[in-house]
Amino acid sequence: MFDGKKIGIIGAGKMGEILLRGLLSAKLIKPDHVWASDSDENRRELVRKIYPKVHVVYDNRKLVKECDLLLLAVKPQNISRTLTELVECITEDDLLISIAAGVSTDTIADLFPEKQIRVIRVMPNAPASVLEGASALCAGRFATADDLRMAERIFHSVGKTVVIHSEELMDVVTGLSGSGPAFLFMIIEALSDAGVQQGLSREVASLLAAQTMLGSAKMFMETGKHPGELKDVVATPGGTTFAGLKALEKGNFRSTIMDAVEAATQRSRELGLKIK
Repeated sequence: MFDGKKIGIIGAGKMGEILLRGLLSAKLIKPDHVWASDSDENRRELVRKIYPKVHVVYDNRKLVKECDLLLLAVKPQNISRTLTELVECITEDDLLISIAAGVSTDTIADLFPEKQIRVIRVMPNAPASVLEGASALCAGRFATADDLRMAERIFHSVGKTVVIHSEELMDVVTGLSGSGPAFLFMIIEALSDAGVQQGLSREVASLLAAQTMLGSAKMFMETGKHPGELKDVVATPGGTTFAGLKALEKGNFRSTIMDAVEAATQRSRELGLKIK
């Protein structure tokens, strides 16, 4: 799929470097067929040190001239300025894959009024750093099915992928899987705190909390059963788990989680409007 392709990563920050690592770990492309840029000199030096065969540059124009698949890993507030400087360099032969949260494919395509630029929008999340990310992809109006498959393959190298056919739902993705890890880290922290409060050491409580969440997620993914059904597997009649579930219901646990996703989704919409 990537034979003859050269991939350019504009913005070799945390997520840019994660994608670079995923591409190379999955052996999707040779290191000398990858270009990476970043405005931070220290960041460029770090990438050079870790990936000595990757071409690391400061000038985005040079990167674009060398590559035909561009991964845009810059901050949302910098996307317009970055691409405006590259209007003359980017052609209709280039595929743009953007991970800028809240920035629509139309917003990017409209920066090139004289061209039909192919854009794929992706919302990855933090667990991509351990190759267990969840990434949602949405194709812009000029992108092809092959473009989407290529983007899927890239992000599959850092976790699982889903395709979203209505771009309006990408804000929901941001609220759920984009912000979700922070909510889950808070749950792990709360479980650990509860264990310490009841007498466990912090080390033991944190390990039990994290492994319990990891194992539960794996159990759900591998069995394919409804989470309510799996909950009943754990909660025997009149047992300890039901006592705990009753306490969660009193605290409106499910409603609170739903409110958190809703709030994060709304904030994503607001940020998208500001960028426009």
